[in-house]
Amino acid sequence: MIEAERIAVLTGAGISTASGIPDFRGPQGLWTKNPAGEAMFDIDEYVASRDVRVATWKHRLAVPAWTLEPNPGHLALVELERQGRLTGLITQNVDGLHQKAGSSPELVHELHGTVWHVDCLRCERRIPMADVLPRLESGDEDPACEVCGGILKSATVSFGQSLDRAVLDRAVAAAESADLFLAIGTSLQVYPAAGLCDIALAAGKPLIILNAAPTPYDDEATRILRTPIETTLPGLVS
Repeated sequence: MIEAERIAVLTGAGISTASGIPDFRGPQGLWTKNPAGEAMFDIDEYVASRDVRVATWKHRLAVPAWTLEPNPGHLALVELERQGRLTGLITQNVDGLHQKAGSSPELVHELHGTVWHVDCLRCERRIPMADVLPRLESGDEDPACEVCGGILKSATVSFGQSLDRAVLDRAVAAAESADLFLAIGTSLQVYPAAGLCDIALAAGKPLIILNAAPTPYDDEATRILRTPIETTLPGLVS
């Protein structure tokens, strides 16, 4: 990694656990502790069931993302950008902590959207999450669009929804133009995000994986690190 001049980075939930945001599949993950909670991330379940929407909004109101701060892992990637070696910061996370840490928005490619905005599924109007949270706090369990009455949903990509093609294209371009691909805190089980590793490997680029648990790409990785992201990544970058 010291020799690499152009590095593409893919981050997953593991980079944010040190900031206080639980991952999904880890020992203390959201779905590990509550398998039924996966329904909140399925678009068909969300649209069909008011109970699922109520549970989802209750979860959104309670998540710590609104007040938590970036950790040294996020800050290390800001330093990588400052060094001029970052071709793209591709993230599966929706928490906005990369931007909060200081990463340039044009280099952050949010494959799974963002929790900081809300979309209307009928009229496609997008509004800040900050406009919806007070409605939840006042007792509106399933807030509807104030313009058309349609179902509101955080601007995140649920199972059953397509990724934004433009965002994915930028992520692919970042991976193709790099001479090293670094996967951080991701299980590499969700596609097409995990498929970016295939792009790098097909081009003969080294793949480094920094993740607590094994991944399907471990056998093909140049190097695997199981150590904590918040202490390991700053050392790798510096």
